[in-house]
This record gives sequence, structure tokens and C-alpha cells, in this order.
Amino acid sequence: MEAAAVLAQPIRVLIADDHDLFTVAIEALLAGEGRIAIAGRARDGKEAVELARTLRPDVVLMDISMPVIDGIEATELITAGDEAPCVLVLTGSDAPLDVDRARRAGAAGYVTKDRIAADLVGAIRGIASR
Repeated sequence: MEAAAVLAQPIRVLIADDHDLFTVAIEALLAGEGRIAIAGRARDGKEAVELARTLRPDVVLMDISMPVIDGIEATELITAGDEAPCVLVLTGSDAPLDVDRARRAGAAGYVTKDRIAADLVGAIRGIASR
């Protein structure tokens, strides 16, 4: 019975992006997904690190280009601890250097912003099941 209860729990997602309109669009996209719940929002990398520690989401959706601390450094800080959430990088860049930097920082996945509608939900489910 406990395994069924765990499977029924929604995937808790923290959205870290400094563009409010983009964040609202992500929330709208995920609103129809019964197994995904928004745990919180961060507007910069420092806030993302703090909220990841306090809210303990399953997945952090991380933009690379953010104020205070960029998404790469924030990803390193978030994924450094035990029982750290998975980080899925969302960015407008598909440059191999950015993909490599995100992976080296500890990101579990990478989705470009032009592929979000098609790939985001599957990517969240995929990394949350690891």
C-alpha cells in the first residue's frame, strides 16, 4: 500500500526564471498535468537555491541566464547536497557549450525553450522517476 501512495504523490516542481511571463506560461502548461504540482517560484539563482533547500521540490526547472547567481552556479549549489532535487535546465540556448556546462553543474536534463510545449512534461516525468 505504501508504494501505491508514493506513486500517487505529485511531482513537486520549483520554477526558477527571471521572466514572469515565461513562468506564468510554464505554470499554465503544467496546470493540466495531474501528477505535477508547482511547489514555488524563484526569480533569481540565489532565491532558487534558498527555495530548493526549504521547499524540497522533486524537480527544479532552471533558466541559465538569471540575476544574482546564474543558473549554472545555482544548479551546482542545489545538486551538491544529499537528497538534492533533480534540475532540468530550460533555456533559449542549444549551444553545445551551454549543454555541457549544465550537465557538468549537475543538471539531470536540458530542454530548449522552443521545445517546451513538446518536451517539458515528459522530461519532468523522466528525471523525477530516477
